[in-house]
Amino acid sequence: MLSKVYAPALLSLSGEVVEIECDLANGLPGFLVVGLADKAVDEARERVRSAIKNSGLLVPPKRITLNLAPADLPKDGTGYDLAMAVAILVASNQLPADTVTTALFLGELALDGSLRPVKGAVLAAQLARERAFSHIYVPAANAAEAAMLPDVKVIAITSLRELYHHLVGMRPLGVVDHVRIQPDKTALNTVDMGDIYGQQQAKRAIEVAAAGGHNILLSGPPGSGKTLMSKALIGLLPPPSFDEMLEVTQIYSLAGLNHQGIMRSRPLRAPHHTASSAALIGGGSIPRPGEISLSHLGILFLDELPEFPRSVLEVLRQPLEDGQVTIARSARAVSFPARFMLVATRNPCPCGYYGDDRCCCTAHQVNQYKRRLSGPLLDRIDLVIDVRPVDRRDLIERQSSEATVIIAERVQRARAIQSQRFDGSSARLNHQMDNELVRRHCQLQAETLALAKQAVSQLRLSARSYLRILKVARTIADLADSSNIETEHFSEALQYRSRT
Repeated sequence: MLSKVYAPALLSLSGEVVEIECDLANGLPGFLVVGLADKAVDEARERVRSAIKNSGLLVPPKRITLNLAPADLPKDGTGYDLAMAVAILVASNQLPADTVTTALFLGELALDGSLRPVKGAVLAAQLARERAFSHIYVPAANAAEAAMLPDVKVIAITSLRELYHHLVGMRPLGVVDHVRIQPDKTALNTVDMGDIYGQQQAKRAIEVAAAGGHNILLSGPPGSGKTLMSKALIGLLPPPSFDEMLEVTQIYSLAGLNHQGIMRSRPLRAPHHTASSAALIGGGSIPRPGEISLSHLGILFLDELPEFPRSVLEVLRQPLEDGQVTIARSARAVSFPARFMLVATRNPCPCGYYGDDRCCCTAHQVNQYKRRLSGPLLDRIDLVIDVRPVDRRDLIERQSSEATVIIAERVQRARAIQSQRFDGSSARLNHQMDNELVRRHCQLQAETLALAKQAVSQLRLSARSYLRILKVARTIADLADSSNIETEHFSEALQYRSRT
């Protein structure tokens, strides 16, 4: 007898449906899996065989052939185990065929028949909704993640035996209730801006960066608070919306980093400077998201930026511009979103004390250190701030400044202005404005325009640099609740441009 059961193929954020066909033929007992399966799928033969037997069900003493169609689509991972077992049970008449033809199955089987969590549950649920499947069966550990979509019927199962009893009508299982998940803004907010002494100019730049989603580079000597302020920036961002939580959860689920539920806060990723280019942008024979996609709608923090290999940093140029990355392999090309804030730090020289009597670097060493960051990469960073050592009076007297919650309120008001401004367009924040939106929303009055012409001429600004200055000036105006970009707004934005 021939049976057909459906499972999700989670090769990208869209996903595809795999049709698992099972044929039982007379002859010597055997178990064959075909359909461009990787090692993990091929090894499912032993897991499925043992799970069926240890669940008190019958492994048919026939030649079992499982075909995973379409045959030219790569299949990887252990998520096909459950669908393969169900296909065998239907083909051997242990399960009625009409109970599985409109459902999607996802799960890894243990040898005793219990189900282990797998990656991609929320993507599988989304695929079930798009392809109009009546139900999706997932491991109980993945149920909360899959049930975050309100219009998908998710059934959580703990074992193959439990699924069998449900499908034959002995002990039916209920649909997992959808719960509207609320964001958790405090998950990563461990550093308060009020606990950082001094550095008012740097704090102002961080506020501007948070308000407009701009990339920022803090440059200064060791111990000046660069890393601390960078980590405090995540607390200034507004909590994610439900759609944003869904986007981030899908990426983490595909990467296999989210078995326990959904992402309720904005991501903060901080890879070490030994990370490879594939680790940053993603890769593998079957492409998986890298750090820039795992930072989507959050922050990618690169501490000691010049310590990263230049070849690794150069791969950031295209994603910083486009907000997505496309990974091409011989079999297929996959695109992942990458709209992140780049927050980076650096020392002014190899020893860190350039301009101080403690500096032991030669001029050649300083020049070589600066050349580790290319001009095109620096051109894509909106704000570059020179962070000075903390003033001794601020440090000794411990004079606190505005707390994170106060600055975050201003940031949220500025972002609300941008949300209203860009309603219906592709941009969400000032940083994401294209040339047309810049032309429409960044008009300069006569006095400010004269200053802009002078700046372009004397500072030899590139077209990209000038447009980024306009975007930052627009953000500064939003923080001041000004409909126009005034001269003081443009002047402040001009101060944040890199001179080297």
